[in-house]
Amino acid sequence: MDPLNSLCAETDEIRRDLADRALFRDPEMLTRLARRIEEMPGLCREPAVRAFLDDIRDFTPGRRLAAVKEHINTRRDNRLFSLFDASYFPSLRLEFLAYETLPTNPHLAERYASNTMPVNIVARSAGFGSRPVVALFPENHIDGVQEPDDQIFYFIDKFVERHRRITRRMLGPVLAEGSLPLVQKATDAEIEMASSWWVRLHEYHHRQGDMPIPEFLPAKKSKPLAGLEELRVDVSGMLALLGDAALPAEPARLTYEYILAERLLRYAVEGIPRPNYDAVASQLLFSYLTEHGGLRLRDGLIYLDRDLPGVLAGFLGEIEAIERRIHQEPVAAVKKRLLEFTHAYTDYDAEAGDYRHIPYFAAVKASLGV
Repeated sequence: MDPLNSLCAETDEIRRDLADRALFRDPEMLTRLARRIEEMPGLCREPAVRAFLDDIRDFTPGRRLAAVKEHINTRRDNRLFSLFDASYFPSLRLEFLAYETLPTNPHLAERYASNTMPVNIVARSAGFGSRPVVALFPENHIDGVQEPDDQIFYFIDKFVERHRRITRRMLGPVLAEGSLPLVQKATDAEIEMASSWWVRLHEYHHRQGDMPIPEFLPAKKSKPLAGLEELRVDVSGMLALLGDAALPAEPARLTYEYILAERLLRYAVEGIPRPNYDAVASQLLFSYLTEHGGLRLRDGLIYLDRDLPGVLAGFLGEIEAIERRIHQEPVAAVKKRLLEFTHAYTDYDAEAGDYRHIPYFAAVKASLGV
């Protein structure tokens, strides 16, 4: 067996016998886990695994997995091994991952710097095979901690697969002819590049503005405000791609089209029947653009207006104007304003306490089988 696949197999053998997730931080459970790992002939020799063992031998809940995070952040060998507990990634437990980093435009990496790691998966244990696991955040480890120097992983090969499986199938049947021409003809390599650019811009803009993440994460954790935050950063990224003359024009335009297609179309159908925060963001974007002339729906096709970037700029300006109030008003008051803005462009069912999806996209989902 290939050495990397052997490491994955050893990890999967252990993870199948793990205790309940509620015991992941229990000292006795971690002691037994350490002994089990040390019995594995391949894992016990891996630096990433040794780092994990160093941390769990004296683990205190809430304390950072210092050796694990240092191994990851210094990119010692492009491998990671850890125990994870993330409610939105339930498949992740004890996991091994080998990855390759992707190149990016030097100006993009410098001008929009963040601790973003766009990677492709080389080998993985079972948990990373789950479709929803398209990223890995520092707080997903059992320590629940994110420090400023911690790396954030995005699995770009999954972005490409997802685009091909869902978004690409929607473009022709949903968009008017001539819409988003670059993304319509993009190769897998070009979508890989665009995905890598997207996630760098995404993480950079989370940390910009009057209410950046993670400082204001507690204020933006609810479904509607998490969706609004995702939309704020992606619209910021799209406008940066159109306005930064130092970026190569065609790749920047392709990435703009790609983010727009993913944000406007894919999340909308993926969130049916019960919209998650990304689907709420798609509904918000679709409704805002429709009401403000950025797009129109006619005979089942979406027509994008030539002034769509101007409408996006207006949308971002409205959010920024609300968030700017944080310097004069308490957090609760600004949260209320942001929620009112979100509800003005979404279909919230107060009786059910949740959001309805857009019927148009439900019909698209049914007709295309995406």
